[in-house]
Amino acid sequence: MAHPVFLLACGIALLASSVASAEVVEHSFHVQNLTVHRLCNEQVITAVNGSLPGPTIRVQEGDTLVVHVFNKSPYNLTIHWHGVFQLLSGWADGPEYVTQCPIRPGNSYTYRFNITRQVGTLWWHAHVQWLRATVYGALIIRPKTGHSYPFPKPYREHPILLGEWWNANVINVENQALATGSAPNNSDAYTINGQPGDLYSCSSNNTYKLKVGQGKTYLLRIINAALNSQFFFKIANHNMTVVAVDATYTAPFLTDVVVIAPGQTTDVLLTADQPPGSYYMAAHPYASAPGVPFDNTTTTGIIVYDGATSSTPQMPVLPAFNDTPTAHRFYSNLTGLVYGPHWKPVPLKVDEHMFMTVGLGLIPCGGNATCGGSLGQRFAASMNNESFQFPTKLSMLQAFFANVSGIYTADFPNQPPLVFDYTNSNNNLNRSIIMTKKSTSVKKLKYNSTVEIVMQNTALVAVENHPIHLHGFNFHVLAQGFGNYDPVNDPKKFNLVNPQLRNTIAVPVGGWAVVRFRASNPGVWLMHCHLDVHLPWGLAMAFVIENGPTPSTTLPPPPPDLPQC
Repeated sequence: MAHPVFLLACGIALLASSVASAEVVEHSFHVQNLTVHRLCNEQVITAVNGSLPGPTIRVQEGDTLVVHVFNKSPYNLTIHWHGVFQLLSGWADGPEYVTQCPIRPGNSYTYRFNITRQVGTLWWHAHVQWLRATVYGALIIRPKTGHSYPFPKPYREHPILLGEWWNANVINVENQALATGSAPNNSDAYTINGQPGDLYSCSSNNTYKLKVGQGKTYLLRIINAALNSQFFFKIANHNMTVVAVDATYTAPFLTDVVVIAPGQTTDVLLTADQPPGSYYMAAHPYASAPGVPFDNTTTTGIIVYDGATSSTPQMPVLPAFNDTPTAHRFYSNLTGLVYGPHWKPVPLKVDEHMFMTVGLGLIPCGGNATCGGSLGQRFAASMNNESFQFPTKLSMLQAFFANVSGIYTADFPNQPPLVFDYTNSNNNLNRSIIMTKKSTSVKKLKYNSTVEIVMQNTALVAVENHPIHLHGFNFHVLAQGFGNYDPVNDPKKFNLVNPQLRNTIAVPVGGWAVVRFRASNPGVWLMHCHLDVHLPWGLAMAFVIENGPTPSTTLPPPPPDLPQC
């Protein structure tokens, strides 16, 4: 009997250790107006706890995070915890009118959820209109006590948040564009940790600086928090080793450039192996849409070696703005770290096959008016020609939980209504296929079913790389390529052995990507383009995942302080 008793004692001790290591991490977010100085101007922004970016939240895997959000701003507000699985805590996911009604000005809401089977770099941001331009921050999840990274321990860790700046009230910028049906004004600058950097007017004094020691290795947690811009990111004369994306470990990938889309995170190891001096880190846009105007400026920070005597930083040579081959080479060469912490094999049996067109379109201007979009109509966007419209009377998750009808329809199609030459630029303004329609259409999924989605970019209005984010899940990226997806030959390219796991995929410009995930969490989960110009145009849909067969696979009731519409 001694042997079983010993094993039982070890098991109890291990469980006790695991429970003891998990903590409740509590924060308060006070969201209100803040006056800041940027680009020689004073600008009133919406900010959390008086800072831009907002506070960095640090937790360990297994912790419960509790964040009390007090909305003292003049706008409706929600907070989304980008990339968090929200297992049985969908009420805390955050997208306005999807999982909750907004927190009205003067009100509050407490987000409470567990960090389960996730380690790495995620982030949080507002999920109402364009507020996330200034309401965002890092969410860093460290391994449990006694666990380590699957790469050499860095000397220090630093979050690098890439942002986008307007010399204007961003809510006004968005509303003005929506009123006219046109595209919004481009940004005036980009930022690194809230600062534009030396290349902009009135910005040198506060440029972000990172001090490093010769020979030491640092973990940079890079987050693209920009509203509408993908980035090329480089550090002069230095290589980087990618070790994780979207809080999932990758096989080490050596590169001199990081390409990162809005919503994505990339963890890189940087070794300070150059002569002591100053070196710029720099980012400028990857602008994939031909002929579409964009902010072509460059944001910088400075790496400063201990003992450096030169005060003039060296500048990296960034790729051309439209360097799609470099972007594709980076995105497509990342692979998952098989047998690393939280690695999940690709599910091989697929229950739901979906082919989903992703792109822009138009909706009627209305009446005899002329709008600011192409052909005098309003700009719109759609998936499978369903242009998503958010409800306003009740959140979709409340409707799901209480079985309320009239909030959404469960008729999102598995294929587009029309097969055409999706990526042919001659179809840019083809009047017979460019118009779309508004709906709040969802795809219902059985609990624990496996879904495969072919995301096909279209050339309607403009061909462009679209970063598509799925709330509540990671997915395996099986393959990606250019042109129209070939259902006969392209499946032969699927990586079913060590694909990267992500929550946000940059669907190649004029191309396609194939992802696969298991619907193992009941609730309503938004999937949308993370270019915020496209979200109010309708480039989104939602999955409604049915409850499982047991209490532990059933969505619990909402918290008592859930905001009401």
